[in-house]
Amino acid sequence: MYLDKEKKAEIFKQYGGKEENTGSTEGQIALFTYRINHLTEHLKRNQKDYNTERSLVRLVGKRRSLLDYMIKNDIVKYRELIKELGIRK
Repeated sequence: MYLDKEKKAEIFKQYGGKEENTGSTEGQIALFTYRINHLTEHLKRNQKDYNTERSLVRLVGKRRSLLDYMIKNDIVKYRELIKELGIRK
């Protein structure tokens, strides 16, 4: 499995502050970004996997919603996060 409990805990510790802080917007965006990158690599090898393609589109939409929320509430954290994760604006 590409995303085990330890990897999730590491992502939330790095971006959410603590491992237990799974509800933080920054942590969720980082987790979605990790999953999006993984699915993108999968689709490069399996172009006809349409179920995965749909899942990828849904994840990108969820991440976009959270990023829009961050823009409204804290533009400075938003800019830092997209720079760290390498997300296009």
